[in-house]
Amino acid sequence: MGLFSIFKNGLAKTRKSLADGLEFVLNGFTNIDDEFYEEIEEILVMADIGVETTEFILDSLKEKVAEKHITKPVECREVLIESIKEQMSVPADAYAFEENKSVLLMIGVNGVGKTTTCGKIAGKLKSEGKKVMLCAADTFRAGAIDQLAEWSKRADVELIAQQEGSDPAAVVYDAVNAAKSRKADILICDTAGRLHNKKNLMDELGKINRIIDREYPDAIRETLVVLDGTTGQNALVQAKQFNEAAKITGIVMTKLDGTAKGGIAIAVQRELGIPVKYIGVGERIEDLQRFDPDTFVDALFARDEDTEEE
Repeated sequence: MGLFSIFKNGLAKTRKSLADGLEFVLNGFTNIDDEFYEEIEEILVMADIGVETTEFILDSLKEKVAEKHITKPVECREVLIESIKEQMSVPADAYAFEENKSVLLMIGVNGVGKTTTCGKIAGKLKSEGKKVMLCAADTFRAGAIDQLAEWSKRADVELIAQQEGSDPAAVVYDAVNAAKSRKADILICDTAGRLHNKKNLMDELGKINRIIDREYPDAIRETLVVLDGTTGQNALVQAKQFNEAAKITGIVMTKLDGTAKGGIAIAVQRELGIPVKYIGVGERIEDLQRFDPDTFVDALFARDEDTEEE
């Protein structure tokens, strides 16, 4: 199954809301007027694209409609999709950490799928021929170490762990040195999912980062925040808070298959200026995919008859 089909199927709930709503408006209006734009605005906001991002999209749409002298509402479909794609981009070097010696720190609140994401990325990279190690630095959540241990077995990668309640920085220290001695390509660290006390979080992440700086200075550092797509605008709030506590280099959106709020991926990237790097649209390892903005937006607005190009 190609990426478009994976996204199209996984985003079915959001796609139904967006694509069906858009088709209804495009075919229900004969003129492009204020009411027409208001209807489109409501559709975008309901998909949790967010008010601020929706305003940018509508401004772009209006400019293009004027420039291209478009008069028929139905002709706005592709122009709208183009305007949404402009709000999203993934830098050319976004996945450099996958091809070099690197340490990946996974952060996010409990319950967003952070530990599962660690396991899925480990499995994905292992299948691509990389030597991957996992580090259980989330030592506070009950069951987190056991959960990551299960994922390490499924992905067939080595896990570095200590007892529950251990100092996370000490676990990272052990893992970094193990990664160096075993010549691992990528070390993925599952960190504690706490946000209620930002100072504690900052102190803990700061301590971990200092150890990596000292012990593994030549490794690429990647810090991904995992966000639950079903929480909509709350995910954007969490991302902003974590970005204050850590230098986030990318975003992972999970559980997008279980929500009609998939537009939040557009809002988060547009408002934070941090690229979405992976999205999860199901339970299987292959349901976690590198993020491709064009394919994502095309899948969001796909009609039932739209299929993947050969």
